[in-house]
Amino acid sequence: MYQALYRKYRSQTFAEMVGQPVVSQSLRQAVATEKISHAYLFSGPRGTGKTSAAKIFAKAMNCPNQVDGEPCNICDICRAITLGSLEDVIEIDAASNNGVDEIRDIRDKSTYAASLARYKVYIIDEVHMLSTGAFNALLKTLEEPSPGLVFILATTELHKIPATILSRVQRFEFKSIKVPDIVGHLEWILAQEGLEAEPGALSLIARRAEGGMRDALSLLDQALSLLDGSSLSLDVVEEITGSVSLRALDAYVAGLRNRDLEEAMDHLNTILDSGKQPARFLDDLLAYFRDLLLSQAGLSFADHSPLFQENQELARDRLLDMLGILIQANQTLRQLSQARLALEMITVQLLEEPAAEKAAGPQVARLQAEVTALKEEVAQLKRTGVSQVQSLKSNPATTRPETRVKLDKSRFIKILEEAVENPVLARANLTKLQGAWGEIIESLSGADKALLEGSQPVAANEHHAILAFESAFNAEQTMKRDNLNVTFGNILSQAAGFSPEILAISMADWQQLRQDFAAKNRQQKQEEKEKSPIPEQFSFLASQVVIQDD
Repeated sequence: MYQALYRKYRSQTFAEMVGQPVVSQSLRQAVATEKISHAYLFSGPRGTGKTSAAKIFAKAMNCPNQVDGEPCNICDICRAITLGSLEDVIEIDAASNNGVDEIRDIRDKSTYAASLARYKVYIIDEVHMLSTGAFNALLKTLEEPSPGLVFILATTELHKIPATILSRVQRFEFKSIKVPDIVGHLEWILAQEGLEAEPGALSLIARRAEGGMRDALSLLDQALSLLDGSSLSLDVVEEITGSVSLRALDAYVAGLRNRDLEEAMDHLNTILDSGKQPARFLDDLLAYFRDLLLSQAGLSFADHSPLFQENQELARDRLLDMLGILIQANQTLRQLSQARLALEMITVQLLEEPAAEKAAGPQVARLQAEVTALKEEVAQLKRTGVSQVQSLKSNPATTRPETRVKLDKSRFIKILEEAVENPVLARANLTKLQGAWGEIIESLSGADKALLEGSQPVAANEHHAILAFESAFNAEQTMKRDNLNVTFGNILSQAAGFSPEILAISMADWQQLRQDFAAKNRQQKQEEKEKSPIPEQFSFLASQVVIQDD
């Protein structure tokens, strides 16, 4: 009878375990030094070797001929454990034996000593499936274990294990196995079978296994069932995994690179007409763009074609923009009934210019204009020696009716002046505040959270953060909450590295304050222009120029 590869090549020693060096070394050392605990918990993704490690550990601690913690796999005990026939090593599937009665039966039988082996070992797989009552029954046994009794618990969902159990076991976390380790093991297996594989075939299997050796061996088993000859071809692996061929991806991306919609659509239709799933195509396309980015950064990919090298000519900004489109589409594609139509629209999006290229120019120009205007306004204030607060009070045309919020306008004006003097620092402070804003809102609760949800940061320096509110009442209430200021400062200190005090203002007052600031400065600028013979474009040199009559 044919034996599946994952059973035929199951690891039998710690040295044969793939991708788990820390776990294997720790367990081997425990056996070698005879420091065997009464309970262990193996957690990690499926197919990473938890059950295999448990059996190897059971053999090693009971093997009379173990050397440096490794079982001999020759003695009667080792062979019996391998075959699952040793009555002192009991393997239980908690998915089908998850009741209180089953665990009580284990508890009662565990009081009896091992008959043939040195340790009596219970291996409970998928232990997170146990009911609450079963966990409680197991807890008593873990608290007061019988001599020579060892429990090895295995789970793929560590978060479902009660804390009372976790505190009474030694925990070992199994990691997802890396692609190179999986490929190396698959190559070794093919060598044992007298077979070979085309370049890229085993790498594709390893990537599709997503860190699980058992999944990789199952895919390899399926691929070998379609083998015609002694070499495993890439086409066969692409067929059994549903992957899109690299050649098809090369051609599709080349169409995108050349901004040729007809060519890109033709290759997309060819790929989908061959039976490839839209979701799988999107996953493969994301991986292809990732490889392009890594290749541009200096990594080499031996299994890629010359057309892949040509596709590396894609500009980095455009490549990042395309990746953003694909990541966003990947979140919604699986929810759509018309996935093919969605892919066609995504193809059109990928042909467009990057958003950064279209928006960067106007945005930079606007920011530069704002900074220049602010510099001129503050420079005029300094030259005339006029206080902005006094000018606002003395100008009835720009004075608004007072609101319930008592504004100390000088504090806001000071922040504007600092922004003009050091625009880079001002922009950095505001960017840090805006970047941490979501975290700040989520960290608050109750009335504090309700107040700040209706606001937005509009300016900041090292000591103050201006928050503009749609409601003047909310701005007033915010200024009255001293505890909110403390909480806000603590959260922002951890999230952004500085701890400002809140200055709350209604959005209408903030906009009016900015308008008044600009209007007064324009007026002073015009007056200065009429008095000064210096051209406007050289006004920033006014304080350094001396005018003499001939």
